[in-house]
Amino acid sequence: MTDLYYDVCGTGPVLLILPGGAGHPMGLEPLTDRLAERFTVVTHDPLGLAHGRLGQPVADQRVEEWSEGARRVLDAVLPAGESAYVLGTSAGGVVALDLAARHPGRLRHVVAHEPPCVTVLPDGERQRALFARVYDTYRAAGPQAAGALMGAVLTETAATDATGTATTEAPVDGQPLSPAEESASPMALFLAHVLRPFTAYAPPARPVEAPLTVAAGADSAGQLLHRTAALLAERCGGVFAEFPGGHIGAVEQPEAYADRLTEVLGSPTR
Repeated sequence: MTDLYYDVCGTGPVLLILPGGAGHPMGLEPLTDRLAERFTVVTHDPLGLAHGRLGQPVADQRVEEWSEGARRVLDAVLPAGESAYVLGTSAGGVVALDLAARHPGRLRHVVAHEPPCVTVLPDGERQRALFARVYDTYRAAGPQAAGALMGAVLTETAATDATGTATTEAPVDGQPLSPAEESASPMALFLAHVLRPFTAYAPPARPVEAPLTVAAGADSAGQLLHRTAALLAERCGGVFAEFPGGHIGAVEQPEAYADRLTEVLGSPTR
């Protein structure tokens, strides 16, 4: 990876935003506008999808490559000797955990919101298999069918057989996307190239040195990624916090979410 794609707004201490999905920052402008009242908000776009690269071929992605890109963005924007706040949501939350493990000295406080690191759960292999079924559904019947199954997996309402394999069938009218259609859709790129490697990632089983909060949406209580976040906070030596909304609370309730984030970043973590 040689190119860096990111946007900057606001003034104050640096807050690096690591979006979810395929890293496209779509829908985050109300959140970043609110945060820009207090922070220099730097939004990373790891694949450059919002910077003219949507429609270009994309390979399977690696958490470590996105984390390295985030570190390079920090190198580009941080004055010498200073550190940054970080918010990562969903797939970006996975990257935030990896960044905290690898480069804690550059980080003032990391918030990872509902990172789907399901392999750390007692039933992690079953959950990983369910996400693999989501991928298979995408390949067979397209993003709408896969999205429906993924929603059932996240809310833990997916029908499974005795082995824990998802039995939800894709709609019969679902069709796989062409390569050109896939490369033009951030959601399709996420399902095709991010979902499996990122849900397979497990952070080191030791406390990170950077101050860490692992967050979940209040509306996600009782769901897969809420319990995942609580376990990750314990595993990584951080604290657990609830934020407004659900898995995409940053988009659903941006102002309340931004205010809660500002509150958490100003609180001690240990």
